[in-house]
Amino acid sequence: MIKILFVCHGNICRSPMAEFIFKDLIEKQGLSGQFEIASAATSTEEIWNGTGNPVYPPAREELARHGIRCDGKRAVQLKKSDYGYYDYLIGMEKYNLKNMERITGGDPDKKISRLLDFTDSPKDIADPWYTGNFDLTYDEIKKGCEALFKFVAKNNTL
Repeated sequence: MIKILFVCHGNICRSPMAEFIFKDLIEKQGLSGQFEIASAATSTEEIWNGTGNPVYPPAREELARHGIRCDGKRAVQLKKSDYGYYDYLIGMEKYNLKNMERITGGDPDKKISRLLDFTDSPKDIADPWYTGNFDLTYDEIKKGCEALFKFVAKNNTL
């Protein structure tokens, strides 16, 4: 079982989009049973009294435009123990990586990287909460997920 955790600041836009885009990609490949995919936040801004907010409506609507559902997903925070549990911890921007390493206590096994680092155009994925560009965010995340899948498949003989 290959375990991947997607991480962003609040876990209501980018990381859940990545979680469900990647789940859709592996389902279409018939490989859902070989993966465990989840997402988390580096902050608690979207978690109130232990309950996370659902996926932000424009992010949910962008996923739905592509036939992808994210029903029931609520924000959760990254935990130190996630580092030992997951094989890959994938952030959306350098700021996420810094906070991921702070929370997990570092990255001695080199499990933490940005999603677009797996593509030919490594860069941060801007937060659509601020930009409003949910379609661009979707396209960048999809490109990153496809590249990550190729990397994982090659390195795990899928």
